[in-house]
Amino acid sequence: MDILETDAYDKRQRRNMSCALLFSLLPFFLSSALYFYVWTPDLVPSVVSAGVKSAPTLLLAVVVLSWNGGQSVLGVAGGLIFSAVGDCCLVWPELFIHGKTQFPLQTIVEWVTFLSSRYATYSASSLNHFLYLILLIVGGAFYIYLFPFLQKAPNSDLLTPGVGIYFILITIMAALAIRTRHAATLLGSLSFMVSDASLTLQVFKVLPPIEHGQIYVMVTYYLAQPLITHDFSKWKRS
Repeated sequence: MDILETDAYDKRQRRNMSCALLFSLLPFFLSSALYFYVWTPDLVPSVVSAGVKSAPTLLLAVVVLSWNGGQSVLGVAGGLIFSAVGDCCLVWPELFIHGKTQFPLQTIVEWVTFLSSRYATYSASSLNHFLYLILLIVGGAFYIYLFPFLQKAPNSDLLTPGVGIYFILITIMAALAIRTRHAATLLGSLSFMVSDASLTLQVFKVLPPIEHGQIYVMVTYYLAQPLITHDFSKWKRS
């Protein structure tokens, strides 16, 4: 097989891989579309609505497992499962705290993934340090702005430190995403932060009621998940 034939073979393999990946992601996209189709502001919390909300994340976890096998349960797939459990809990307002405890677990699992050998290790650059500083300033400023509203909330003695710790965790996740030098991974982490910040501002009534506010939260959330897991199809060969 000469060089031209090898190059054509590689291109054909990449094209086949891309088609297979896109096909396997169709359930995620369709279930996400279903959520936005059936969602209404006065939707009554129920097992069905919890299932519709968590289905995209669970289906994405299934895709990761199908491409990378059972070992991904301790990586991206495990994080997605924690996230799906959190999605279910957040359908019921009284389970808000229980739901939000699942997302730090997802974040920690993603730390492990970003620090694993699947991502090349790069020496820190001045640009990285600058971006870390920006994340730290933005995260700190957001928490300071949010602090008075947390103090007014029920269970403020639990929520005030809990929200602070959570935003520290997702800020570290975004910093580790910078370390990977994968643009999609970083964009996914930032989208996840925007989703959580938007939800927090609405839950603690920092902003006046926003029309379709939940839609903004879920669009950025569903966008974040496949971006963070965008390169799982390569892990099978690593």
